[in-house]
Amino acid sequence: MDSIDEVLGELPLPPYVTAEDVGFAVRALSVHAAEQWPEGLRCRNDRAPHPCRLHRWGQRVVDQRGLTDRQVRLLIAEQEAPRR
Repeated sequence: MDSIDEVLGELPLPPYVTAEDVGFAVRALSVHAAEQWPEGLRCRNDRAPHPCRLHRWGQRVVDQRGLTDRQVRLLIAEQEAPRR
């Protein structure tokens, strides 16, 4: 855990996980994905040790909603698909 995580703690979950929350969580998972660095896995967005606070928050939201890894991957693919 990064030192900032120790100070700030975990991001709180919403009281009720809505579809909008899931969208934000999926976005957090894709933006704050792991990237290999010489010192180990780091967040692609903020270079914090992976998983960073936002990635952990996103994972907790999709877990609370009961989404599988496959469903999350499909949602990420939908978000990253080019808009027509």
